[in-house]
Amino acid sequence: MIFDRVLDELGTAIVRGDLPVGHADSVEGFVARTGASRSIVREATRVLVSLGMLSAGRRVGLRVLPAEQWDVIDPHVVRWRLDGPDRAVALAELRALRRAVEPAAAAAAARAVASGTHDRSDLAALLASAERLASAAGAADPAPILPADRAFHGRLLALSGNAMFARLQRVVERALEERADVEPDAHDVALHRTLADAVAAGGADLAAAAMREIVDRT
Repeated sequence: MIFDRVLDELGTAIVRGDLPVGHADSVEGFVARTGASRSIVREATRVLVSLGMLSAGRRVGLRVLPAEQWDVIDPHVVRWRLDGPDRAVALAELRALRRAVEPAAAAAAARAVASGTHDRSDLAALLASAERLASAAGAADPAPILPADRAFHGRLLALSGNAMFARLQRVVERALEERADVEPDAHDVALHRTLADAVAAGGADLAAAAMREIVDRT
């Protein structure tokens, strides 16, 4: 879609510094830059404003904001940073975020099961995605591995019962996509099964430990 192309082009330009902090522009200037229609550019700049990457004012027009104001856990910004000059920093921050959140989410999911407050469909989906991951890892075609891995981590976040944890699903998915070309070894697959079984058994400590090892091994 043209809108996606324009949004990516402008977001990438800001992250890479092609549009440096403080750069002032206008919708017309971005129309000339992207070759897109005024309506598409206006919608793209609205998104960038909502992400804290641009400010908009009647007298100053559009102005590029510093990284400190960006919504760095938005999946768009995560992707642009991973494709940008500070990729190593973005990867380290993403790993630290996952290590802080996902073990806690795993423990919360196990406690929800233990207390009987969990969503049974989410638990069933978690166990099923662990099985799909194991099957995909042993197959000749590795293509299904990433969808199974994304489903597993997404279901776990949902099962935690914490809306803020669940909100990070797309960010975690983006992190998993960074390893899409790396086939998990037998131990990685076994860890996911161990984690799923621990959650199903209500073992919060074991679930957190398994998730911590999964994140550390990435």
